[in-house]
Amino acid sequence: MNPAGDSLRGLYAITDSLLTPGGQLLAAVESAIRGGARLVQYRDKSSDRPSRERQAHALLQLCHRHDVPLIINDDVELAIAIGADGVHLGHRDMALDEARVQLGPRAVIGISCHDSLEQAVRAVHAGADYVAFGSFFPSPSKPGAVRASLSLLESARHTLNVPICAIGGITPDNGAALVKAGAHMLAVISGVFAQPDIEAAARKYARLFQ
Repeated sequence: MNPAGDSLRGLYAITDSLLTPGGQLLAAVESAIRGGARLVQYRDKSSDRPSRERQAHALLQLCHRHDVPLIINDDVELAIAIGADGVHLGHRDMALDEARVQLGPRAVIGISCHDSLEQAVRAVHAGADYVAFGSFFPSPSKPGAVRASLSLLESARHTLNVPICAIGGITPDNGAALVKAGAHMLAVISGVFAQPDIEAAARKYARLFQ
């Protein structure tokens, strides 16, 4: 069991380099954690590797002060370099088994499965610690993403033995139905980090799990 296993429930706050630029990143994430974020993902698609490594390392220290795991989006090498708690992989990223070899048995590895229960089953058999479905609603971060359904969550809840994450256009208003259908985590970007009061926004999501 990975050390973050008990934290794979609740609000999963995902950073965005446009919404949380370098100078604002730490304060924004700390506000999200104060509001109840249980897991944080560092997501930065820029090519400035030294800057990304500095930011991710500082973010890891912040998260660990609050006993919150930090997951790195897509980049296994960066996760290893800073000692992050794990990675989140898409279908075009490194294969799960290869990532597991590099990161070790205690790392958290999450897999994007979009709208496919079959893909999720394969990921779990390969050793994924959680699977993510979505987009469930129109998303400003990925406007062209395939759409997943509530029935998929219900089927996944009865089929899978790992935590299930829902992502894509989730708000405090529509998120309750996702939790009821089987989502253990709600992954949110703009619903938290694009809001004027990040802590208050995070708290609205956290209440859905109470």
